[in-house]
Amino acid sequence: MDFDTALSRLLAHEGGYVSHTADPGGETNMGISKRSYPLEDIRNMTRARAAEIYRRDFWGPAGCDCVPDSLKSLLFDAAVHHGVRTAVRMLQAIVGETQDGIIGPRTLQAVQSVPASRLASRFIGARLSLMADLPSWPAFGRGWARRMAANLKEV
Repeated sequence: MDFDTALSRLLAHEGGYVSHTADPGGETNMGISKRSYPLEDIRNMTRARAAEIYRRDFWGPAGCDCVPDSLKSLLFDAAVHHGVRTAVRMLQAIVGETQDGIIGPRTLQAVQSVPASRLASRFIGARLSLMADLPSWPAFGRGWARRMAANLKEV
């Protein structure tokens, strides 16, 4: 799995421009929020600009190039949705490593020791548990559950 394929999957979930009152990120386009990127022109965000942001701020820092193919898109999606450190901590928790939010050699070694399909399903389960506890679950839970179901179909 490469960045462009993972980005296409992510953008299929994120959609285009929205400004939902229940979304703590506020105005959002392709998953890029005004709250996180106040200097960006969110309404007129291009796919190319979104790709630059996603590669620089999420794909790279989450270590997506270093994990097994079955986890790349899942980790990337989680990093975008929950933040890089939270996504990495979830991964570290399911492989039994210290949850410091940093992808390092020990985390990567532990990741490699778990069968890929088990790793992916545990990661999706951890995400779904985290999402269900969010205050915005009543507004967005159905869509998030569908997103996790779609992710499971890719495992």
